[in-house]
Amino acid sequence: MQFRTATPDDEVSLAHLWHTAFGDAPVLALWRCDPGRHDRTFVAVEDGRILSAVHCLPRPIRSATGTVERVGCVGSVATLPRARGRGLVRRLMTAAAEAMTADGCAWSLLFTGTPEVYRSAGWETFPAPSWHGVLPAAVAVPGRPGIRTAGPDDLPRLMALRARFDRERPLTTVRTEEDWRCRIPRWYDDSCLTLVTESTGAGGTAQPGGFAVARLPAHRTEIVEIAVTGPAPAATAHALLAAVAARARTAGRTEAVVRLPDVPEVRGAVRRLLPAAEAVTEYTGMARPLLAPREAVRATVTAPGAVHWFGDSF
Repeated sequence: MQFRTATPDDEVSLAHLWHTAFGDAPVLALWRCDPGRHDRTFVAVEDGRILSAVHCLPRPIRSATGTVERVGCVGSVATLPRARGRGLVRRLMTAAAEAMTADGCAWSLLFTGTPEVYRSAGWETFPAPSWHGVLPAAVAVPGRPGIRTAGPDDLPRLMALRARFDRERPLTTVRTEEDWRCRIPRWYDDSCLTLVTESTGAGGTAQPGGFAVARLPAHRTEIVEIAVTGPAPAATAHALLAAVAARARTAGRTEAVVRLPDVPEVRGAVRRLLPAAEAVTEYTGMARPLLAPREAVRATVTAPGAVHWFGDSF
């Protein structure tokens, strides 16, 4: 067994591994967005084939104090079925943690449905709010502000809204224009719904007040991102969520999962739309201190209103 970083010659084997583990998820396309991907991908190789892999990507993420830290984000973790149970991921995670520390990362972040795999390597879960409920059969969508589907020309508006809403929000990634053009479309593809609110400002110019993004898997809608600004953020949040719900109902979805920050304007909008919704604390996020104190990392991932948007997944 050989443990090392990846090379360009490994790309075919990595593509096979990730397709086996994740199906049609955009893992390979996202990995190729990282110019330093080979040196940041740790692999276990046997007889010329990659059995297991871990990719770590440094990202600028806001802390509980509002400062931006370099955080090692771990993703694309996979092992071929025949090689599981041999401790390969733990060994690769150790190598990744050492590399992230040497790279100046304050701490490390990952998301998983199998946290027990990573606890022994030093990562700890943290809570994230969500609401689960049944969509009403009929949804009244406020006529103001105007709501429409976002298009390619809205990119500058969405960027500005996101930056304003996240200005001091802990756990959020500081997105670049390259992120919007390369990474966001991989997660928010044509199967997703992105709605933007719009009103007429001074001089007749269109003024966006917010946007929301929903994924539409079978039988339900998942509202995974929102940004609201202006003098009435609660009303904007309600209008956006109601518009998402109406379109989801038209598309045959009956259930909703809302994964947004637990802040007053969002909480109020959820309660108006889904009065019987169940508040559910999820534990798919995990963090590990590297150069930062454990208490500082914990403060960031548990801060009021903290959220890591689905579009910033890695």
